[in-house]
Amino acid sequence: MQIVIFKLNDEQFAVETSKVQTIGESMMVTKVPKAPEYVKGLINIRGSVLSLLDINLLLDVKKSDDEQESTIILKLEDELVGISVNQVDEVLDIDEAIIEKLDSSSNKEYVKGIINFKDRIVTLIDIDKLIRN
Repeated sequence: MQIVIFKLNDEQFAVETSKVQTIGESMMVTKVPKAPEYVKGLINIRGSVLSLLDINLLLDVKKSDDEQESTIILKLEDELVGISVNQVDEVLDIDEAIIEKLDSSSNKEYVKGIINFKDRIVTLIDIDKLIRN
């Protein structure tokens, strides 16, 4: 399995590369009146207009003072959406056996598991479940 690891504040998260369309720099956002709080606005990617979501709100991660400098474009079913993150750290091939599953009593259904590297812990998220909830 291949994953993209990104940083929000001081926490690291990962999504499967199969969901990632492209990764780019931060871009101009057009605000949308009366949009839900988690929608930062609209962005233009090569002529396509996409929603830019505030992943910090969706994951309940406090925003840092650092600028969110990268945008990850994700493919969810037939729709493309963007999320802004502090930085994209790396793309890794991992063995699915190292993913520690959470017990089903956890109310965070969007967490696929925890990847415990020797020097850090990365939360693997199911981006479809996170955004659809």
